[in-house]
Amino acid sequence: MFSLVRENIRIAVNSIKSQLLRTILTVLIIAIGITALVGILSAISALENTISGDFSSMGSNTFNIQREEFAIQRHGGGRIQKQNPIISYADANDFINAYQFPLSQVSLSFTGTRSAEIKYESEKTDPDVLILGANENFIQNSGLKINQGREFTVFDVDNNNNVCVIANDIVEEFFKDLNPINKTISIRGHKFKVIGTLESKKTGFNSSEDNRIIIPIKLARSIFTNPNINYNLSIKVDKKELLDNAKDEAIYTFRNVRKLKPIEKNNFAIESSEDLANRVASMTKYLYMAAWVISIITIFGSSIALMNIMLVTVSERTREIGVRKALGAKRKTISTQFFIETIIVGQMGGVLGIILGLLIGFAVSSAAGFNFTTPWKAMFTAVAISFIVALISGLMPAIKASKLDPIESLRYE
Repeated sequence: MFSLVRENIRIAVNSIKSQLLRTILTVLIIAIGITALVGILSAISALENTISGDFSSMGSNTFNIQREEFAIQRHGGGRIQKQNPIISYADANDFINAYQFPLSQVSLSFTGTRSAEIKYESEKTDPDVLILGANENFIQNSGLKINQGREFTVFDVDNNNNVCVIANDIVEEFFKDLNPINKTISIRGHKFKVIGTLESKKTGFNSSEDNRIIIPIKLARSIFTNPNINYNLSIKVDKKELLDNAKDEAIYTFRNVRKLKPIEKNNFAIESSEDLANRVASMTKYLYMAAWVISIITIFGSSIALMNIMLVTVSERTREIGVRKALGAKRKTISTQFFIETIIVGQMGGVLGIILGLLIGFAVSSAAGFNFTTPWKAMFTAVAISFIVALISGLMPAIKASKLDPIESLRYE
């Protein structure tokens, strides 16, 4: 039994070697479908990991009070953004003074400008630096980490100290070979001493993460006096099991700040990293579905092409089949030979498709700044699909080969 299988494998390999160009084209046909599957799924997986990672970086025990609120759109699907009144500085301060939930800390921040030009001695940046005004809890609540130096203290904020924490791009711009701590930079004519630097957080979606400067919020308010500034509140709870109670308390407190009646709906939004991650998962679900549809259509076309090529192979080897049958080969032996040949070609195409798919997924992830992870599920699925495609594609050619009449086959030229 094993010797027969080994002999069929040897014959199949020799046949593949003798028709090298056809084998290469057949392998490429299978590889195209598998490449589409693995490449698209790995790119989507990297996208999902990146977005989810960005949201979860602020911590599973942190939530935000913000202006924007997303609601499900009743007609046509999708989501629409519901605009609420801005969170003013007075609202934010009233909330901070009134919110007394134990084991929690509140951060307050706002965007001063996204187009600041920063100067250091005779050098200056492009006018595209993001300036944030924030209190002493902002860095911890946002999941940011200090690389060098320190973060703000209550003393820095309350006394309007001219200090700042800079991100990685600013360090690279001015202090590549220098220690930035205690150096003085200029923002809109105001001098600031660098007291800390942030660890890099560059991703495809947060290109401004590494190109920003954080300054004390009270001082920032005196520099950036734009009307209708919207402030962001973030609450971090020391224990995750207290998160739901902290949210309820925050909603109750902010409703009182907004003087909402019991029958009125909230005119603000509560968002946590878990909520955002779930929203991302629901959106990427449709991307996965689209990827599967595209990949299945491609693989279906590949299976038809493989079957057609194997049928041509049977026709070309009619005389060989007749000789083998005349020498005593059974129908099962003939069909097994073509099955093995098809499966070998299919698995070669599957392996090549996985390699190409991973390369495409990695290239897309690198270009977009996504967090690439090896898509094991897609790879195992690709192996299974390539085997099934080869099995189905080899079925009809194998049956046709096994049914050939040996006398007629010997006459075939």
